[in-house]
Amino acid sequence: MEEKPILEKAERIRDVIRYIKRFKNAAVVIHIDDDIIDSPLFLSHIRDIALIHQAGLRVIIVPGARKKIDAALLQNNISWTYQNGSRITPSEAIPLIRNAAFDAANIVMTSLAGENLTAVIGNWVRARGKGVLSGVDFGTAGEIDKLDDETIKTILDSGVIPIFPCIGWSLNGKPYNISSAQLAAQIATHLQADKLFFLLPNAELSEKFFTIPKDVGLSPEGCIPAMNIEELDEFLKVNSEKKEKTAISRKTSSPSEKILSMLRLAKKAVEQGVTRVHILNGSIEGTLPCEIFSDLGSGTMIYKSNYGKFRAMRREDISAVLSLMRPFVKKEILLPRSEQQMESEYNDFIVYELDGAVRACAALHIYDRSQAEIAALAVDETCAHIGIGPKMIEYLIEKAKTVSIESVFILTTQTADWFEKQGFTPDEIETLPEKRRKKWNPKRGSKLFRLNLKKNERTEVI
Repeated sequence: MEEKPILEKAERIRDVIRYIKRFKNAAVVIHIDDDIIDSPLFLSHIRDIALIHQAGLRVIIVPGARKKIDAALLQNNISWTYQNGSRITPSEAIPLIRNAAFDAANIVMTSLAGENLTAVIGNWVRARGKGVLSGVDFGTAGEIDKLDDETIKTILDSGVIPIFPCIGWSLNGKPYNISSAQLAAQIATHLQADKLFFLLPNAELSEKFFTIPKDVGLSPEGCIPAMNIEELDEFLKVNSEKKEKTAISRKTSSPSEKILSMLRLAKKAVEQGVTRVHILNGSIEGTLPCEIFSDLGSGTMIYKSNYGKFRAMRREDISAVLSLMRPFVKKEILLPRSEQQMESEYNDFIVYELDGAVRACAALHIYDRSQAEIAALAVDETCAHIGIGPKMIEYLIEKAKTVSIESVFILTTQTADWFEKQGFTPDEIETLPEKRRKKWNPKRGSKLFRLNLKKNERTEVI
């Protein structure tokens, strides 16, 4: 068997083990859109939720019930409208809404029982009516006033999965309808959950459905794997919908509108302490475990600033960095380096760490006050499409500027076009520092490219 497939399988297994360790006992809130509940893949997602629970994650489920509520209201000739994501109905609708919400929750509970998991549906949400806002009476629509934290914690500690129907109760027992997506986001925020998942049909953040800002990286399939808050702001800006009218009588929304709505909830949740929010395409089997137990998963992750980070390389990173470089050495893109060489040079390196794993590296070798070399740039192929390489270059250029380096150079045999795209221009080998010129191998024939930092600074001033 070839070495590469074995290494790829081993790396996937290492990722799974690392993430199981990382997220053991983590709180995970999963909102399941009711279109997914009605889909042929629903039981497959339930099996995946069972595996996630068995891996030690503390799962909380909020099922959607829109279609069931729609059907119940239509059958009884009760009309409704939507305003800011809330369904507005007359008071006689609330018994029907309550029954439909608990029916959806019961389907999830029964399916979990089929996987030998114990789940419980409860009324742990104290709600209050939204009242009248900007002249609009929200009627039976409510919002969370308080969660029964102690009971929820006891349920999770006992290994039981709590299921939240989209209903809240006032102090005097009056039921209110709460948007299931908003409910999931508020529960995740209140519990400071590690992850919030929105499992939606056909949830694909790609150029097919959206305008993608130029600085947002795409996966090989053309989808957005992750966005930080700043990138999400730009995404929402360029994809902003027309201003909503005071009341929207339309009873359905397009998939892209639904995704934008979830992204707004995701932004607020992350800003209020939820570690990560994920928009997942529930029309794809296996999307949940893939998103949890791999670096870039299968959906779109929203995060603040604690996802990946650049840091100085440490001695204990040497093995991981050499492993990262190995495929590039085999392709003769990078020169081979020994452990002894790395022991003497690791202080020149930075690495990009993603959830505890080294996924990229590069070095800045300073020869004198006028020149420095950027070398050994390697990015794991799983992260090659999210812009880490250019960011590493930018990071090292800024580092060079802090010690007044006049120019940085690179030597390459196969990546000249990429470095030219980053602003480097061809230069003569004779301009290399003497120490580095002695190491240059004419048989290898590396080409020299240089970026003049002083020139860039003057241009910026002008």
